[in-house]
Amino acid sequence: MKLFDLTDKTAIVTGAAGLIGKALCEALSEAGAIVAICDINYDKAAQLSSEIANNSFPVELDVTNYDSLETAKDLIIKNTGRIDILVNNAAINDIFDTKTSVLEQSSFENYPIELWNKSFDVNVTGTFLSCKVFGNEMAKRNYGSIINVASTYGIVGPDQSIYKDENGNQKFYKSPSYPAGKGAIVNFTRFLAAYWGNKGVRVNTLSPGGVFDGQDKFFVENYSKKTMLGRMANPDDYKGPVVFLASDSSSYMTGANLVVDGGWTAW
Repeated sequence: MKLFDLTDKTAIVTGAAGLIGKALCEALSEAGAIVAICDINYDKAAQLSSEIANNSFPVELDVTNYDSLETAKDLIIKNTGRIDILVNNAAINDIFDTKTSVLEQSSFENYPIELWNKSFDVNVTGTFLSCKVFGNEMAKRNYGSIINVASTYGIVGPDQSIYKDENGNQKFYKSPSYPAGKGAIVNFTRFLAAYWGNKGVRVNTLSPGGVFDGQDKFFVENYSKKTMLGRMANPDDYKGPVVFLASDSSSYMTGANLVVDGGWTAW
């Protein structure tokens, strides 16, 4: 089990206060890492830090802002002296204008360019900048593990039928920016793995499936039927995979995409 031990390692998790982010922080802390809990909402990051038993500290971070990333880097290095693990988990889903029909606005024909740009700014550029700022510190030390969180929708296209209710009414569409952005993350991971392979920095993708978060009953049923295990994920389902990718147990693994989706993409 020493291969999974992260004692004395410093781990950064972006978007840490989100549904999956909380579980990832807990897992890394439970494995022994000092966790920098980074989120744009400092109060939520501080609350999560207070709930984690092992060493952790909150960091206010906007992944789209280079100065914010540099300030966070300096704070983390001041506190721990090193950066060993980076989990790029920060991401957004579309928030539509409630004054118009969500069904209409989420359709490709009417999808606003502003939402496309905002999604790419956080989900893609935010990952790029985080790797640039934090990953470069790893490359200087010739050691590190970067985990870019993508999605099953970075591998396959959205099945729009799962967004139909029990009466067959389309409630909304999964819009184009999220799958396009997550697909970009998968290949950006391959680029960076090749670029930093000779620096001892491993870069892998973690592609989770959908997580249960109180969604409508019809959606949960539709989604679950498409998985081999017959259910949506729980946040804790991603604890083991993130520790595996962060630790020396995956020391010969880079440029890979670890898919943890209950079998969604396997048939």
